[in-house]
Amino acid sequence: MTVRFRDLVAAERMKITTLPATWIALAVALAGHTLLGFAAGTDIVRVAGTAGPSPIGQTGTLMLAPAYALAAVAVLAAGGEHRAGQLRVTLAAVPCRDRLFAAKLATTAAFCLLASIPAALPGHLLRHAAAWPVGEWTGRFGASVAVQVLLGLVGFGFAVVASSVTVPMAVLVVLAVLGSPLLRSALPDVVRFLPHEAASSLAGMSPALGPVAGLAVLAGWAVVSVAVAWRVFVRRDG
Repeated sequence: MTVRFRDLVAAERMKITTLPATWIALAVALAGHTLLGFAAGTDIVRVAGTAGPSPIGQTGTLMLAPAYALAAVAVLAAGGEHRAGQLRVTLAAVPCRDRLFAAKLATTAAFCLLASIPAALPGHLLRHAAAWPVGEWTGRFGASVAVQVLLGLVGFGFAVVASSVTVPMAVLVVLAVLGSPLLRSALPDVVRFLPHEAASSLAGMSPALGPVAGLAVLAGWAVVSVAVAWRVFVRRDG
């Protein structure tokens, strides 16, 4: 008998929510957003730079760090089953790999969306509630949520392709912490199209692309990453 799609989604949701690492990542994201939001909102912390100390809120790499913690949830959802042959067991129960991948993708995207709202909201309130009108505040918060969901989907795709949890997180973090700063002066037209720079632009922390272009580029990364992962999953995993 064919397993219903909603049952597949329920099973994938259970896998995500019963992982202790999921809740650790969410706690780190919440704490990071809250502390950084407070620091940026009060301007009590400044970061040393070549042009002198700058507000912490203008430091895209640091302010986006909690988003990478949330992206780890998607990476765990995609890459965690490759350990100890768990994926083979799942495929034995659900031989239609297209349906299984679709269930994994839908569950992960929905979980990241729902989790990103409470994770980011306290920090966003602490940073911006007193400074922006409601309409602008809501738009910026929506951009923050979009950054976290799309980065999560990029990580999800990387994890499926790499069949690993460690490799995709390392790639995302290295690109953000080392790749962008080191290559920005030499290859600015390339760097601004990397996921981290697109996320910074979407979040309003970088002028490299602008929010709309940043959304388009980051969404493009997510779509391509997921599309490649889907093909790899269907053709290779088993």
